[in-house]
Amino acid sequence: MHPLDSTDTRLLMALAKDPRRTVVALAQKLGLSRNTVQARMAQLEKKSVFLSFERRINPVALGYPLMAFIHVHVQQQKLAAITEQLAGIPEVLEAYGLTGQADILVRVVCADAEDLFRINGKILGCDGVERCDTSLAMGELVPFRVEPLLERGPRQPGG
Repeated sequence: MHPLDSTDTRLLMALAKDPRRTVVALAQKLGLSRNTVQARMAQLEKKSVFLSFERRINPVALGYPLMAFIHVHVQQQKLAAITEQLAGIPEVLEAYGLTGQADILVRVVCADAEDLFRINGKILGCDGVERCDTSLAMGELVPFRVEPLLERGPRQPGG
């Protein structure tokens, strides 16, 4: 991936602060032409700079007030099948492969402790899952963000 220049970084910072801004509004804010902003956005999209544009919906509104993180220990040769099974559990919001003691970190939402117990059972029921260690999330301390990285500027190779 080619490094981002200062114009790209300014554009991304403006988008991070107000993701609903139109191309015209971004152009005005940044003092660029609409065509420049549109071309830059297309280049950034082609470079896979943007993550999904879906709106983030609060699971609490859907009846899932609790969130938990489950460290899953698996038989490595069954990782692909386990991943597929995890994707089939609606309460699984995301899962990451890990190094270290656990193999997968799964973020789930649930209605209550009994519901969490049920979800844990579903995960434990996946062929190849050896055990789970579950932690209930007490609150979000630092939400997902990229602004500090944009403010610092892109890292240069070897830097």
